[in-house]
Amino acid sequence: MTPEPLAPADGFRDAVAALPAGVAVVTTTWRRTTWAMTVSSAASVSLDPPLLLFCVHADARLRDALDEVETWTLSVLAAGQGPVADWLASPGRPAVDQLARVPHHDPVLAAGARLDGAAAWFDCRTTAVHPAGDHDVVVGEVLAAQRGTRGTGGLVHLDGRLRDLR
Repeated sequence: MTPEPLAPADGFRDAVAALPAGVAVVTTTWRRTTWAMTVSSAASVSLDPPLLLFCVHADARLRDALDEVETWTLSVLAAGQGPVADWLASPGRPAVDQLARVPHHDPVLAAGARLDGAAAWFDCRTTAVHPAGDHDVVVGEVLAAQRGTRGTGGLVHLDGRLRDLR
């Protein structure tokens, strides 16, 4: 038996929770501060040229930074990095020293930071920003890409929870 449909907004939120999404952290450096945000909306766009995208809420602090900073770094979180994802998604966290409790290192060609232990890292330059409802879609040219240690697994968001994949 098919469940009763919900109101459009509620139905969408409930249905989209069934869509597994990889979890990553986007960082950039703006006004002498490294800004970081957990995203579950990163995706490969093109191999030639290499392009990635992620979505950011139009009111997010990181979104403001992207208006003035051309480059950013995306770290694809590995299994076991759920606490990092939770911390960098928590509302009200301080703007300064967001990465003080997160081991990280400098990116190769972009602003921000690469999170230690990640499954992969991408240094990117913004090529386009597209308004999309209450979010913006940020498309970036990949300047450098590196795979982390094989076998680290991944972290996905499904049904409102973070889940490790190995």
